[in-house]
Amino acid sequence: MSAVGESEGLRSQSTGELVKQLSEQTTTLVRKEIELAKAELTAKGKTAREGAGMFGGAAVAGLLALGTLTALILSLLDKAMDFSLAALLVTLVYGAIAGFLALNGRERIKRGMPPAPEQTVETMKEDVQWAKTQARSARR
Repeated sequence: MSAVGESEGLRSQSTGELVKQLSEQTTTLVRKEIELAKAELTAKGKTAREGAGMFGGAAVAGLLALGTLTALILSLLDKAMDFSLAALLVTLVYGAIAGFLALNGRERIKRGMPPAPEQTVETMKEDVQWAKTQARSARR
């Protein structure tokens, strides 16, 4: 239906019918916006969970390998330098690895943030603008 034909059709309806249509359309619109928000939040939550999983995986892998690897490296370095210096060197390397994993995990979590449904907010703004336009054209 064209905008002119639609406007004439709306003018021929009673106020009660128009209010009923507005109520039904508003309810449908709100329901759809809630569905969109849920979908968007689910996607963001999944991305944040992946980042948190990477943090957990980094911790488990580090703990499993740390004891054996430390003993091996210290025994090898002890032949070339003082044991205290070897222990310091190993600690610095482990710190760098932990920092790298933490930064990558943090980036993944940031991608999932903020958990606000940004797309839904935008479409709600568009819906409000559309409703204002419809209200203006109905007054004419």
